[in-house]
Amino acid sequence: MAGSRYRSAKSGRYVTSKHGKASPSTTVREAAGKSGNTGGAYRSAISGRFVTAKHGKSNPGTTVREK
Repeated sequence: MAGSRYRSAKSGRYVTSKHGKASPSTTVREAAGKSGNTGGAYRSAISGRFVTAKHGKSNPGTTVREK
């Protein structure tokens, strides 16, 4: 995916694409460009899908809170 960025589920910071590709279970690939407000939803780094707040809070190493 051209123009995508990777975010670490552990730190919440952006990481290099090399690191993102090497660690797919702990990073989330985000598309470049405008993104809407998700209201603080949690996304799984493993599946890329939104998860419940309960799941996100209990699994901080594999989920990213989107703002």
